Parts: sequence; C-alpha cells; structure tokens
Amino acid sequence: MNSHDLSAATWVKSSYSGNNGGNCIEVAPGIPGVVPVRDSKDPRGPVLFFPVGDWSSFVTAVKKMTLS
Repeated sequence: MNSHDLSAATWVKSSYSGNNGGNCIEVAPGIPGVVPVRDSKDPRGPVLFFPVGDWSSFVTAVKKMTLS
C-alpha cells in the first residue's frame, strides 16, 4: 500500500492522446520520488507508481522509438 496523498494532485494527460477517447494515460507530476500514472478514462481507478528514474528512462525510450 502506498502512502501518497493524491487528493490535490494535478493530473496531466499524455500529449500523444487525441480527443477521440483512445487509450490515454495521465501522470501527476510533483509527487516526491515517484510518478503516479492512471488511465484517463478511469480517473477513480487504480494508480501505478513508478520511481522517477524508471519513468524517465521509459519516456526517453518511447521518444527514441517515435522519432525513428
């Protein structure tokens, strides 16, 4: 169980998400040490917590894939 209070979190939708209701994620930056991630279509659903370094590595890898 995590101890992160997300009640005041500001969620940001992926810039790759369109307005057609596709598969989208949101992140809540600013939580110390972790990046909370959730499904934008289910804001009351579960939240995954990734260590900041792991999330950064993931985003870097995805950017490299989309640019190639």
